[in-house]
Amino acid sequence: MTESKYEKVQLQIEALLQKSINNGGFKVLSSDEVALLNKLSLAAEQYEDNLQMMPIKTPTTLVEMIRYKMFEMNLKQKQLANLLEISETRISELLCGKRKLNLELAKKLHQKLNIDAAFLLSGN
Repeated sequence: MTESKYEKVQLQIEALLQKSINNGGFKVLSSDEVALLNKLSLAAEQYEDNLQMMPIKTPTTLVEMIRYKMFEMNLKQKQLANLLEISETRISELLCGKRKLNLELAKKLHQKLNIDAAFLLSGN
């Protein structure tokens, strides 16, 4: 799986999660949607696990830096969201470029992931 396909998978997962969250839980999902969510989740997890085997380049963007820190700390998105005390949706949106960094999240990234404040402020 490529990073581009991984990001598309994450968007599909996000859409299914939002549907369930906005409508009272997983019981609103059809059996086909639940099966798709499971399949997509496993594919995303496998991609994340395979990242550990890929060579690491110096991060130049915020998304690259967060992914690097996830690799370094062996964190999945859910674990990262818990560590940063934010929703999985928010971290997913940030990693997919749908959400911009705000001051509160910048502080958490600096404190909990040890991302240099100057890097965070550079707007990469």
